[in-house]
Amino acid sequence: MKKKKKILFLPKYPRQGASSRLRTFQYLDLWKQQGVEVSVSSFFNSKYLSQIYQNQKPQFINVLKCYLKRCWVLMYSWRYDLIWIEKEAFPFLPSYAEWLIEKLGKGYIVDYDDAVFHNYDQNPNWLVRTWMGNKIDWVMRHSRIVFVGNSYLGKRAKLAGALDVQILPTVVETTVYSVHRNNNNSKIRLGWIGSPSTTKYLNFLTSIFEELSKTLDFELLIINSPHVQLPDFTCEYSLIPWKEEEESSQISQFDIGMMPLPDSDWEKGKCAYKLIQYMACGLPVVASPVGMNKDVVRPGENGFLASTELEWLEALSLLISDSSLRVKMGDAGRKLVENEYSLEKNFEKIKRAVEGVFHKGR
Repeated sequence: MKKKKKILFLPKYPRQGASSRLRTFQYLDLWKQQGVEVSVSSFFNSKYLSQIYQNQKPQFINVLKCYLKRCWVLMYSWRYDLIWIEKEAFPFLPSYAEWLIEKLGKGYIVDYDDAVFHNYDQNPNWLVRTWMGNKIDWVMRHSRIVFVGNSYLGKRAKLAGALDVQILPTVVETTVYSVHRNNNNSKIRLGWIGSPSTTKYLNFLTSIFEELSKTLDFELLIINSPHVQLPDFTCEYSLIPWKEEEESSQISQFDIGMMPLPDSDWEKGKCAYKLIQYMACGLPVVASPVGMNKDVVRPGENGFLASTELEWLEALSLLISDSSLRVKMGDAGRKLVENEYSLEKNFEKIKRAVEGVFHKGR
């Protein structure tokens, strides 16, 4: 009888954390269907995330418990055929844990959807830069596989000397998202979804919304934590408290999806997940030409890329005014997601890669 393979997943957050939910948790059922025995142990806990989302300082004792729990879990990591680490085993500690896992012979896979290496090599504290500036490079270099969400992260992994680097975009389960046209809306709805830490990106659009509202009738919808502090918008807007089970239906209330980003190193590591969600709901998009946004948005086909205030004004004005263009671009976006950014296609790629690791192990 063939022995079941065992994989230990070590995400950074519990399911409430977007990156861990999308990079780890949404694949677990698919792994189980393949006969793989999975165990999951997140680094931070729900209490930590709740405090972060409510703009509270995390309790030191709770954070310490998170570190101790991860130590305990790794003591028994030898029981598994493969260790899957999201980003790093211990935030802001050297890569001793990864070194130990590698020396034990089982090795590990590491997964990135953010430019976490900039937490170290661009840290304002010179001691962190000096002591751990190349930490993530070491982790990448010694990993069996480095999965990365986009080409910016992939370039860093290759420069670090990683032997097997695979692009794995953050994707959606297409059956959960459906196209819904809001034909009865009295106002066109501009929409944005994000975590409390990314609400700052909306600041760039405040003057644009103000200018648009002088000539066009629209409403701004924002999906976020109920505790978030929003910019002072002069236009009509609504805050929709995010709920995982209602996320797709919440986004389908939009008519146009937006993803503004500053052109900085951290944002170049973003995986354009918002855009993929919008397109899965059949929405046209307007986004900053930063990082993976440039790969997902095909200007004039499924949306627009906009750098300046004028470009944002022109793109949003055109989409607000032209319903047929919204439908045409929305349909093109949905088709792109089905062809390139679906959970099923991603999992097939992951499965082949992991089977290759198991085969080499034999």
